[in-house]
Amino acid sequence: MPRLLIVHHTPSPNLQALFEAAVEGATDPEVGGVDVVRRAALATTAVDVLEADGYLLGTPANLGYMSGALKVFFDTVYYPCLDSTRGRPFGLYVHGNDDTAGAVRAIDGIVRGLGWSKVAAHVLTSGEPSRDDLRSCRDLGATVAANLL
Repeated sequence: MPRLLIVHHTPSPNLQALFEAAVEGATDPEVGGVDVVRRAALATTAVDVLEADGYLLGTPANLGYMSGALKVFFDTVYYPCLDSTRGRPFGLYVHGNDDTAGAVRAIDGIVRGLGWSKVAAHVLTSGEPSRDDLRSCRDLGATVAANLL
């Protein structure tokens, strides 16, 4: 069974709502057949990444950058996973109070280096997530999971 690894840093109620929507989409019975593993960014290891077939990343935008927790995740797994994970699909959601561009730019550069394949538009939100934001996150989770089948 293919495995989707959701790596997230979820320090706020707004991010929790986005995370839950993404998990709901990834575990939707209509998608089915995908093992969904959820890991906090600081608890995720290179073994977790190597054992997964695709990735869903979630982070706040802090001071124009990804969270420190997601940066530590990338620092920990980048070289051990560099050659073994090329071509694997990924999706991304980012929540910011005003600007998500710096976080997205940094993450896009790292995943480009890893050779991961973007399979859906990033979900970028500010403030309290709207119904459309939550639907987009749900769709993101379902799309990344479906790409593993």
